[in-house]
Amino acid sequence: MIDASLRILRADVAGMPIEWIGFEEAVKLHCLEQILYPMGSPLYTVHGGVNARSGKQSALEVYSIICTIGQSRSHLKRLPTYTPPLNNVTLFRRDANLCLYCGGRFRNLELSRDHVRPISRGGVDKWQNVVSACKRCNHHKGNRLPEEAGMQLLAVPFVPTHAEYIYLSGKRILADQMEFLLAHFPRNSLLHQRLDDAA
Repeated sequence: MIDASLRILRADVAGMPIEWIGFEEAVKLHCLEQILYPMGSPLYTVHGGVNARSGKQSALEVYSIICTIGQSRSHLKRLPTYTPPLNNVTLFRRDANLCLYCGGRFRNLELSRDHVRPISRGGVDKWQNVVSACKRCNHHKGNRLPEEAGMQLLAVPFVPTHAEYIYLSGKRILADQMEFLLAHFPRNSLLHQRLDDAA
């Protein structure tokens, strides 16, 4: 039986992670002969139709990581100017579901996006200016800078690289996928420490 919640990590011809895809997209890439080789472990087998001559049913093994051919623009994601899209799910995961003011751990629905420098005071909605905050702390801080509200940030907000963003946007990441992604994190990635702490 296929577990559709398990996603396949797609990499480009250079072995750089590109995106998460479902098994249907992986099968399509195989049929279009776009898969160079699998790099992960087998996840499941997808069965197709029965050959009229041989009477045998086709089967395709779907792997956890696949390397694909074709035009890739992933090299652009390694440029210093690249910034992954900002959304609350990846923001909260970047900050380990902690309120970066009180240090409490919260579920996503109990967190909010706080602008360190409020937008009304010239702040921007960018990774470097946003942190996860519980609703209580966000309300207390209001339209002030942290120091004006007598609050201190527990960590410095940072922009994730593309590989870090792929990790942050993943839901159920398998061990081989995690190992692959970690190999693409910068050596000084703040996520290394957070992952070590969580282990």
